[in-house]
Amino acid sequence: MKPDVTTRSEPSGWEAYYRVVRRIPRGKVATYAQVALLAGRPRAARHVGFALAALRGSGRRVPWQRVLGKRSATSAGISILDPMGAAVQRDLLEREGVRVDERGRVSLAEHGWRPRRR
Repeated sequence: MKPDVTTRSEPSGWEAYYRVVRRIPRGKVATYAQVALLAGRPRAARHVGFALAALRGSGRRVPWQRVLGKRSATSAGISILDPMGAAVQRDLLEREGVRVDERGRVSLAEHGWRPRRR
């Protein structure tokens, strides 16, 4: 039996983050700040992280692994501090064809998501 996700209470605005993350295609990544901006909350990158962390065990289908922390203008990286969680994220990304280097970084030029304007 699937958990009833409609009864979970979550902070206002998290569903907007989830909608943006669901738009990120396989093989592409976005940064926390990019998700926040596209959700209409440009200064809420940290809140995106909280919202994605809250997905654990929820049964919601949101491709959380596609959201990374920005490292520079050209790269983003796995920001999960838990080694097991970071390994899971890396594995999921690599299964989608995303190249992750030895430091856990991903080229935004190669794998960065550039959504079309709506």
